[in-house]
Amino acid sequence: MEFILSRRSIRAYTPEPVSDETVKEILTAAMAAPSAGNQQPWHFVVINDRQLLDDVPKFHPHSKMITQASVAVAVCGDLNIETHKGMWILDCSAATQNLLLAAHAMGLGAVWLGIYPREGRMEGLRKLLHLPEHIIPLSLVPIGFPAERKPPSERFQKSRIHYNGWEEKG
Repeated sequence: MEFILSRRSIRAYTPEPVSDETVKEILTAAMAAPSAGNQQPWHFVVINDRQLLDDVPKFHPHSKMITQASVAVAVCGDLNIETHKGMWILDCSAATQNLLLAAHAMGLGAVWLGIYPREGRMEGLRKLLHLPEHIIPLSLVPIGFPAERKPPSERFQKSRIHYNGWEEKG
């Protein structure tokens, strides 16, 4: 619970590189995510080329922090191996969340940059990474050693909980 409740979006990183072994561990956690019918329709593109990372803000307006990250992971759905139509979005979202939690548990900072369903962002990442048409980028996660610390955020809202149906309270 501590790692779930203390995970925050980190947008500032030190220059220290994230090792390939650490990235592999994070991706192992991402691939442990649940998926509809165990279809696992995901692919992960690891980006550690400085020029590619620096080019992301050209098409993603909220990605300036990626220019500080030593690595980023694009989480993509593969329409050719999807057996439960439309569920790739949920499956890849679960993988993205596992990736974020694993990075946090390892003392790293990360942030979820939304790609899908924004056409400009999807096309920009597709071109940057030479993705085939059947591969749909869902998210992009910059990862690095945090250069900022944030306290846990209290997000629990009792008013958002309903039991056995929806009852409007007057």
